[in-house]
Amino acid sequence: MSGGLSEAAIAAHGAALWRALETRTPIAPLTEAEPDLSIADAYRIQLAMIARRQAATGETVIGKKIGVTSRAVMDMLNVRQPDFGHLLSGMVFGEGEALDASAFIAPRAEGEIAFLLRRDLAGPGVSAADVLAATEAVLPCFEIVDSRIRDWKIKIADTVADNASCGALVLGGVLTSPRGLDLGTVGMTVEKNGEVVGTGAGAAALGHPANAIAWLANTLGALGMGLKAGEVVLSGALSALVPVVAGDNLRVSIGGLGSVGVRFVDGRNN
Repeated sequence: MSGGLSEAAIAAHGAALWRALETRTPIAPLTEAEPDLSIADAYRIQLAMIARRQAATGETVIGKKIGVTSRAVMDMLNVRQPDFGHLLSGMVFGEGEALDASAFIAPRAEGEIAFLLRRDLAGPGVSAADVLAATEAVLPCFEIVDSRIRDWKIKIADTVADNASCGALVLGGVLTSPRGLDLGTVGMTVEKNGEVVGTGAGAAALGHPANAIAWLANTLGALGMGLKAGEVVLSGALSALVPVVAGDNLRVSIGGLGSVGVRFVDGRNN
């Protein structure tokens, strides 16, 4: 994964993003200081940020997330390709656990389908059918995205460097085989404090969630990387992002997969 920035510059930007995450203090867009920041260099910064986090916390990589899969987000960032980030063990929460809203900067929730892999997937040439054959189970998921970039003023290189704006993930407790399900047509509803705030379908993620996973496997393959058995892969938001604050309760329901809820508290008051 080569690029134009020096190793020192990559390390400095990665350290700045880690400090922003650790202190909950956002920073200016990297593309202000580096207006020609390439996607390749942004991924190098992402890895530097993750290395800093792992060195500080001892967390392990447990999967990947895919972002920028919907037309609305592509239009917002003026790009026509997805991006990806790494999921770490410290990001994972289960049904019924409370998330501390003060642990984030400007969190937003998005409902999506998570894939649990039973076999490795390595590109090139991975198809949606290959993805489904390699999948142990699918489950409903909330991804809590958060930007270390001030006011979410991001370009594609900013969010890539910032680990694809990943914050946390909340996984449903029921594992469902993808065989016998049409994940492209399943419907999704997101409720916030008892009101419906978002609806979508599996097709919102590149036409089919398995297409998004195939894109990732092939993209990683070109970089000499792959997806591993046992990893969790988030396939992308199926509706618009929902801003959240302490006191909010959300639930995502996906046809054939069930539902998962998440609640936010203010940990500073505990």
